[in-house]
Amino acid sequence: MSEKNPGKRDFAIDLFRSYKTGFIKKKKIIEPRTNTPRDPTLISNVLNELIDQRDWNSGLAEGTLFATWPQVVGPDIAQHTTPLSLLDGRLLVQCSSTAWATQLNLVGPSLLETIRSSAPGALVESLDFIGPTAPSWKRGLRTVSNGRGPRDTYG
Repeated sequence: MSEKNPGKRDFAIDLFRSYKTGFIKKKKIIEPRTNTPRDPTLISNVLNELIDQRDWNSGLAEGTLFATWPQVVGPDIAQHTTPLSLLDGRLLVQCSSTAWATQLNLVGPSLLETIRSSAPGALVESLDFIGPTAPSWKRGLRTVSNGRGPRDTYG
């Protein structure tokens, strides 16, 4: 206790004394699991069993492919592409321009091998590259069926 404030502890002095005497709190030692019935089951084991029972391995691999797309294809390609869907082994990738879609169609086989090696659980059999989508003229309150859109204003 400090002499100025008899009811309060001075943590700086306590820290200095513990440093001076070499007293350091020991870390808690974690005992290895013995797998007895009273031990709780690890959550990783429960999740792995659930994934195996429900056959979610391919879905998780596909989600991992989409989440790690920049690491799989590289930062340059990832900056101009976005994976949209993976249905029946066909990966649909939207590109920022039609020029990028054309270039990636040319290097598609080598990119497909890179994707297969980086995401082994995702069953990717082919790649489809599309350009950016054009604006739709079918929106709004007043649309005419079989109309040509905004070009149909002259008589």
